[in-house]
Amino acid sequence: MNKEKNNKVTEFFATLYEKLFLINDTPQKIALGLGLGVFAGILPGTGPIAALFFAFILRANRASALIGCLLTNTWLSFVTFILAIKAGSAILGINWQDVHQDWNYFLREFSWLHIFKLSVLKVILPVILGYLVIAFCLGLLAYLVTLITILKVKHKRV
Repeated sequence: MNKEKNNKVTEFFATLYEKLFLINDTPQKIALGLGLGVFAGILPGTGPIAALFFAFILRANRASALIGCLLTNTWLSFVTFILAIKAGSAILGINWQDVHQDWNYFLREFSWLHIFKLSVLKVILPVILGYLVIAFCLGLLAYLVTLITILKVKHKRV
């Protein structure tokens, strides 16, 4: 059973690898598209449409943007929630545990009235800022890793 899972995971990444290298575009545009897709996929509330929009505006490869977004969309946003709170709070110089506690209160006792009671700067801004920083860093990392990998593979083929 465990061996089957390993084969499926390996097969998934092999297929992903092949799809990225079969794209007929420059390595820079492919890597930029993937980086933009990862960026858009990590931000909550954005998704494939945002990734395609960014790729269109910046003339990056739209197929790789879609792949990057689908790899990170939604599930990674939940994983990075606490990290986003910590990063945004650190940038703004506030205690991340207070922000986390306010978010828990907000989610537990959700109502439109609570939205107005909570300070936007105290609760929402640190999380948004944290997500932007994390999304930018992971998008940049995806861009660099993809660009280096594509350039090495294409150099080996030549």
